Amino acid sequence: MPSEFPMNDPRNIWQNQPTEPFKMSADELHRKSQQRQRKDRFVRLYSIISGLILFVFFAWTFARVHNEVVPRIGVGVMSLWGIYYAYQAYKWFWQERLAPDAALNTTVQSYRSELEKRRDYGRHIWRRLGLPFLFLGLAMVIVPGLIKSLDAPRLLLSFVPFFVLFAIWCAIYFPRRKRGQQKLQQEIDELRVFERENRS
Repeated sequence: MPSEFPMNDPRNIWQNQPTEPFKMSADELHRKSQQRQRKDRFVRLYSIISGLILFVFFAWTFARVHNEVVPRIGVGVMSLWGIYYAYQAYKWFWQERLAPDAALNTTVQSYRSELEKRRDYGRHIWRRLGLPFLFLGLAMVIVPGLIKSLDAPRLLLSFVPFFVLFAIWCAIYFPRRKRGQQKLQQEIDELRVFERENRS
């Protein structure tokens, strides 16, 4: 019986609902593009500064740790990751400012290309941010301590805050990232429709 009425599925109803045409004046579109650029500029600078701070912190830790080889290498890997993170933020989000008197087509194309760039960056976030290297470094720091704590189970308690914070980060980051990607794609699709309508 359900197969006879596929449109009763809430997902189909939501996906097939009619959308209103994307209506925006050149001034509104230009203002929206400038707002996005300001926001991206802040995120970019924040990411670059954060990466450099992490690099300095892990490099300082690397210089101070002498007892154990594996954790020291792990801290060194995380230090290099901080530089890589800052470089990727610079490379992917360093955009040219849009001229205030830019034509509508130029504004739309520039705005859409920046959104597509951000979407593509988000699709390959693991590789772009070098997160495997960060997690490798973390593992090299944490696993030796976990192995030692097998003989002294009370030492495991010192790792609990880290794992709790990591679980909270995952629970917040991944759903938020997914929603952000969906919103970006929706805006890109609206701009493509807008471009087609203005060409005809």
